[in-house]
Amino acid sequence: MEPRLGVIAGSGEFPIHVCQEAQGMGYLCVVAGIKGEAENILEGNVGKFAWFDIHEVGNLIAFFKKNQISEAVFAGKIDHRIIFKSEELRETLPLLLGTGKDWTPTTLIQSAIQIFSAQGIAIKDPTPYIASAFCEEGILTETKPSPQMEEEILFGWDIARKLADLDIGQTVIIKGKVIVAVEGIEGTDEAIKRAGELAGKGIVVVKVSRSSQDPRIDLPAVGLETVKSLIQAGGQGLGFEARKIPFFQKEEAISLADSHRISIIAK
Repeated sequence: MEPRLGVIAGSGEFPIHVCQEAQGMGYLCVVAGIKGEAENILEGNVGKFAWFDIHEVGNLIAFFKKNQISEAVFAGKIDHRIIFKSEELRETLPLLLGTGKDWTPTTLIQSAIQIFSAQGIAIKDPTPYIASAFCEEGILTETKPSPQMEEEILFGWDIARKLADLDIGQTVIIKGKVIVAVEGIEGTDEAIKRAGELAGKGIVVVKVSRSSQDPRIDLPAVGLETVKSLIQAGGQGLGFEARKIPFFQKEEAISLADSHRISIIAK
């Protein structure tokens, strides 16, 4: 029997990339798509697929067990705002977490890892299945950053790291060495758009990982949608952490950035 990998699929290109690379390595991918998050394209392009609401943890585990999954990865974003929108999830969380725990992304995912582990399913590091998405340091676009943009990135870098370590968000948006917006529960793309509304054209986005980033937990990523949000906001550039943050749909994103005179730096 071929090796099997369970994929708990959230939004964006992350789960698609994981499945493509894992299948290229000979894995049969058994994918649990989170309703309202995962892309429909996954359904017809993996070994096994089923849809689940975010609170259906027991059913998801049963699906993996039925398909002989002992190792799985989290891939893609789950909109954290769902905890305020889903009555079922608000009722389920205290039962899963116990009382007194916060509902930050890190706490929720750490608790999920423990629940899956207790059922014989190990949550693994997804990075071996997205190796081609990581970048070395350098300017990725033909559009070179201005000295002012490079200063903005340096200014925002340590601030972004501190906020990431506090589990607030992993992105800051800067203009004129002022922190215009901080990523919160709304996610990176919405934070970028909000920054454009607040400060107008010329914003710079900085995205980093946590100091001690567990790649199983809320691994930050950038990609084509990040660039589209920058264009909408009138941004001039993006700086993100080389070798730590995957860059999905890289070629298309870089081409689009260059066509709008946006500079992208892996630092």
